[in-house]
Amino acid sequence: MTDLNLWKRQLGAVPDEVWERTELETLVLADNGLVEISPELARLQRLRMLDLGHNALARLPDAIGELVNLTDFLYLHDNRLSELPASIAKLTGLRYLNLSNNLFTALPDAVCELAALVELRALDNQLSALPDRIGRLTRLRELHLRNNALATLPASIGELTALRQLDLRGNPLRTLPAALLELPALEKLDLRWTPALEPPAWLAQLEARGALVYR
Repeated sequence: MTDLNLWKRQLGAVPDEVWERTELETLVLADNGLVEISPELARLQRLRMLDLGHNALARLPDAIGELVNLTDFLYLHDNRLSELPASIAKLTGLRYLNLSNNLFTALPDAVCELAALVELRALDNQLSALPDRIGRLTRLRELHLRNNALATLPASIGELTALRQLDLRGNPLRTLPAALLELPALEKLDLRWTPALEPPAWLAQLEARGALVYR
């Protein structure tokens, strides 16, 4: 068996025998009250999907960066994370990352090195700004940032040429960069629940070319 699903087993800690399952490609440890993950995680070199969501993790081991075959999904949502180890940047084939419902005040720099990312979810955090380096995520199709503390966006967001969906709901946005007009694939821009934002006139140009703008 290459899949192990231990969802909601009230484990409290990951049994040592899990780290001996070196054949695993999918590992679900969600909703177990976990407060730490052993560096032994690095033994699972075949993992393609790892679900650590709905736990109480405040940090991750540097060893997570050794999972070089982790390409499909990494779920870290609903934890107590405020930072990620720099080694996360080694996961250059990862396509989906969920950081939602954590304690991030800034998007970790390592995330901007994940060049294969197709979908990034960072909803319900405390992000006050996005790094300029976010423009490196040129394969990103969906960026979900609902309910953060963003007042503006960097101009480099215009470099996300594959972006189709951008969710900015519930942020204290005051301005939007005109660089959003440079997103040729943009299909949906969600600006609802942003009362401080004076919608720029150029939004009409986005709508004219077929993009859905919710405001």
